[in-house]
Amino acid sequence: MKMNKAERLSAEELVSRYSKTVYRIALSRLGNPAEAEDITQNVLIKYINADKTFDDEDHRRKWIIRVTVNEINTLVRSAHKRYTTELDEMENVACAPPDSSDETADIREAVARLPEKYRVPVHLFYYEDLSVKDIAAAMSVSEGTVKSLLSRARAKLREMLEEQDYVG
Repeated sequence: MKMNKAERLSAEELVSRYSKTVYRIALSRLGNPAEAEDITQNVLIKYINADKTFDDEDHRRKWIIRVTVNEINTLVRSAHKRYTTELDEMENVACAPPDSSDETADIREAVARLPEKYRVPVHLFYYEDLSVKDIAAAMSVSEGTVKSLLSRARAKLREMLEEQDYVG
């Protein structure tokens, strides 16, 4: 059953439901809070301006994640991004809400240090609970590519954590 226009989320509901998800995805890829905030704003505005109906809440969520990934890719490819240098190196990107566990903090730090191409699929899989199929659709790549990226990311994470004597 299709949702009608009246079932679209209000701006307040949209921000409440999706702003943190969009922000975390953008921050995990970009490592820059200001750019992540810009991406979040752009995605939410695109939703408000979109003349789109959704089959259900899951369809809406996947659409928002897809638009988020597209906005990030556009920014990364832009001339401005290619030719600007950050004044400060990214110290620590939190891909998940803070946790009191040192082990969880070590894992978040390791994820933040992953090469750019691995951070988004890892974030979508582990923090947003998306399936490989949904990640592939959001990133416009094959499911095999997503599986490969996740496998390589896990291997890199294992190496990083072993260096920290976290994994036996």
